[in-house]
Amino acid sequence: MNKTLLNVTVILLSYVTLPAGEWVSLFDNKTLDGWTQKGGKAHFTVEDGAIVGIAVKNTPNSFLCTEDIFGDFILEFDVKQEGKCNSGVMFRALSHADYRNYRVHGYQCEIDPSERAWTGGIYDEARRGWICRPQHNPKVKDAYQYGRWNRFRIEAIGDKILTYVNGILVSYLCDNMTSEGFIGLQVHSVGSHGKAGDRIMWKNIRIMTDDLPPVADDADILIRNHIPNTLCVAEKTQGWELLWDGKTTKGWRRAHEAEFPEQGWKIKDGVLTIESSGGGESKYAGDIVTTEEYSAFELQLEFKISEGANSGIKYFVTEGYGMKVGAGSAIGFEYQILDDKNHPDALEGTAGNRTMASLYDLIPSKKVVIGREISRKPGVWHHARLIVTPCGKIEHWLNGFKVVKYEKGSPLMDALIQLSKYKDWKGFGKWESGHILLQDHGDEVHFRSIKIRDAININ
Repeated sequence: MNKTLLNVTVILLSYVTLPAGEWVSLFDNKTLDGWTQKGGKAHFTVEDGAIVGIAVKNTPNSFLCTEDIFGDFILEFDVKQEGKCNSGVMFRALSHADYRNYRVHGYQCEIDPSERAWTGGIYDEARRGWICRPQHNPKVKDAYQYGRWNRFRIEAIGDKILTYVNGILVSYLCDNMTSEGFIGLQVHSVGSHGKAGDRIMWKNIRIMTDDLPPVADDADILIRNHIPNTLCVAEKTQGWELLWDGKTTKGWRRAHEAEFPEQGWKIKDGVLTIESSGGGESKYAGDIVTTEEYSAFELQLEFKISEGANSGIKYFVTEGYGMKVGAGSAIGFEYQILDDKNHPDALEGTAGNRTMASLYDLIPSKKVVIGREISRKPGVWHHARLIVTPCGKIEHWLNGFKVVKYEKGSPLMDALIQLSKYKDWKGFGKWESGHILLQDHGDEVHFRSIKIRDAININ
């Protein structure tokens, strides 16, 4: 049995054989008793023991919602689609007068018949947008089978939320924004995908709220943790460690020096901030580096830029190589952090290779993936992911999308280096290990949830 099949078997056994409470049906197979419609005017009816949602023109997203409120639960249901209209199931959802005039908002398990195949991802409806994309976990792309009945399972227990599609774990989210709310069946507004008359059908809708089995902590997919500066049990099981503890300067120091800068960087409310120097490189702060060096690793962090800001995440930084303090930033590969619209450096370099998430001055990041423009705006938190494998294959990710990939030491990289600002640095990019660096470029930039794990088993 291969590893993927073994993991699926473990997942199935973990929620089938563990002791659990009793199931309660949310649908009597005949009527819509216990449900009420919110939002748009899509049609909801009952046919052959299933709730049927029918898309209509010129109306916003429609939701058929439970009258009861649920906190911790396990929800299971079957779904079938006829047509390409997007759909989903809301949970811990809310609707009240002081939030956009009763706009339904909250967590949604995506049901996506399009080619992007994001079914089972978790979308924060009318609030934060995508918070756990299946794009992070490409193994689950084919879990959903369009045109037939599919079995879904949502586990919402405390701050852990897991979704399964046909027995396959698709999303693992840690989040504490909302602890309870109603469940809602969505018929999406008719737009570029889908058309009036498209049908979404649900049946076998049941919920368990007592004696819930424990959440699996051996998940073999990337976990998205939106609780700042924390690690859930499953992340620890996967080998993740906090690279910054959210409170102190432990594990970091100023580049080329033994201590952390006394001024310029501040720690407040779980956020590590480089303060603006009022233009140009900071007089007091400077770049900070990890006290440890890393070779093969996977890094995650969240960052937020101010308008017009410039910064970066450098890796394979070797302080004995290149510039010294006072002469500029330490040298290494750089995951660029930049306000592309308001900083002039975005127009420098070649083909946009100095824009956000690019391999600075070498490889431009993708701006559009699966027909979707990736958010890069200032003033909001962005998620960066950096994968460095033992064989030298490296990836940059931004907000759930892979935007750069390359191979360290390859002929192509050697050629790109000769065309870049690094061409005169002998041996640039050949390092086997180095520090991780957060760059001070004189602009206000915020960091949090910095975590790392060994990548020795990644090819």
